[in-house]
Amino acid sequence: MIAWTNFDKLNAYKTLQGLKSQVELKSVMAGENGAKRVAQYCVPMSSGLAYNYAAKQVDDTVLDALAALAEEAQLADKYAALYNGEVINTGEKRLVLHQLTRGQLGDAVTADGVNKRDFYVKQQERIAEFAKKVHAGEIVNEKGEKFTSVVQIGIGGSDLGPRAMYLALENWAKVNGTFKMEAHFISNVDPDDAAAVLAGVDVAHSIFILVSKSGTTLETLTNESFVKDALKKAGLDASKHMIAVTSETSPLAKSADYLDAFFMDDYIGGRYSSTSSVGGAVLSLAFGPDVFARFLAGAAAEDKNAKNTDIRKNPAMLDALIGVYERNILGYGTTAVLPYSQALSRFPAHLQQLDMESNGKSVNRFGEKVDYVTGPVIFGEPGTNGQHSFYQLLHQGTDIIPLQFVGFRKSQMATDVVIEDSTSQQKLCANVVAQIMAFACGKDDENANKYFAGNRPSSIIVGDQLTPEALGALLAHFENKVMFQGFIWNLNSFDQEGVQLGKKLAKKVLAGDTDGALAAYAKLLNI
Repeated sequence: MIAWTNFDKLNAYKTLQGLKSQVELKSVMAGENGAKRVAQYCVPMSSGLAYNYAAKQVDDTVLDALAALAEEAQLADKYAALYNGEVINTGEKRLVLHQLTRGQLGDAVTADGVNKRDFYVKQQERIAEFAKKVHAGEIVNEKGEKFTSVVQIGIGGSDLGPRAMYLALENWAKVNGTFKMEAHFISNVDPDDAAAVLAGVDVAHSIFILVSKSGTTLETLTNESFVKDALKKAGLDASKHMIAVTSETSPLAKSADYLDAFFMDDYIGGRYSSTSSVGGAVLSLAFGPDVFARFLAGAAAEDKNAKNTDIRKNPAMLDALIGVYERNILGYGTTAVLPYSQALSRFPAHLQQLDMESNGKSVNRFGEKVDYVTGPVIFGEPGTNGQHSFYQLLHQGTDIIPLQFVGFRKSQMATDVVIEDSTSQQKLCANVVAQIMAFACGKDDENANKYFAGNRPSSIIVGDQLTPEALGALLAHFENKVMFQGFIWNLNSFDQEGVQLGKKLAKKVLAGDTDGALAAYAKLLNI
């Protein structure tokens, strides 16, 4: 029987409080002991990745306590309940099925009278067939010419995840001969966003994907009108250039305004939708459906790893538990995600939404206020750019900010130069390992301005190369980490009421239904 209990009511919570600041990184990471620790504190992932947590402030005593927390909080059981189709999204009374888009983890799940795994596979097959016809020139523009680019119109999860995934694989696909079409993204309702994208593409040879589950998202429909106006001005029939990704019940589903419509449902939140039709359409058009299938396979393999009940063999669960220890016991309020891969330039932005929209909650699953802190602030930037930006604060600021590095031994494009006896990729990798040790061990100096306290914790996910499988595994790892942390904090990680209030007020402003300060601000911006 699953019990949904607040974190501070668990026995493991009290045990962990007694272990605060037990591990001194400056000591355990030094010398040969540090080398042994790097080898020992490492968990294999799928797709050739590994999660290394040697530079975290944990030891076997802390890990044993975290294992007890995982058992008492029933993390494995709650994950099983989720993938077997229980109503985990209590706020909206919905199932949570994003893992089902990439594989069957447990029992068959039926909802709305259909087998949901079959439903997701059917949409993937329909998208694959459509993409192949576009690539073969069987689906063309109204002049009978091939489409050469694809533009996704969406916001939030309809933009951040798919955009991050596209950028992550763009160069890999070009080198490996699977690059089919350039992809562009319009998200912001700011007209400069749409105008800039449209000015940079060949509109006549572009296919546009409108992504809106409800078919009523204000920003997305506004940008759709922007695109339709541009097509009309170019003398083009918009219905010959647009497809929709939406729910089967939305007004977009059977509209003559679109070449075709592909479906998603209410059981997949926007920030978890990159492996659904939301990401599937644009990634299949850009790289081909086979690459998208490989991406899904990587995610599916990591979802299976997340089932392991031994936290030392379950990288997502272990990462989640250490993160809770840092947030609630050590008192660290922020986490930096630092990929040493330019291909992952937008991955931190996606994780901002994934983490902060999921666990940025102050009430539990039953609407009761919690008495402990929950989700941390997430930010990040690719290395080595970040080193020349905010690393000063990370090294010598007053706040300790845990760090999550991502690094690869090989570049994607296999183009490099040797300068001063090392390649650019070797220099990149040298920087990330140097940063891990610099944060952990610091530097003594009589000059206070040059003193580094150290004891700044980090982990790294490391792999050979950023491939479609590795990207899928990386995505699933963080999705499952956020899920497990929500379980520990007794939160509903799958709704986002915080998004709605501002939207409602914006509609009031546009309708002229304002008074007081709201009216004054509207006047200030000439609305």
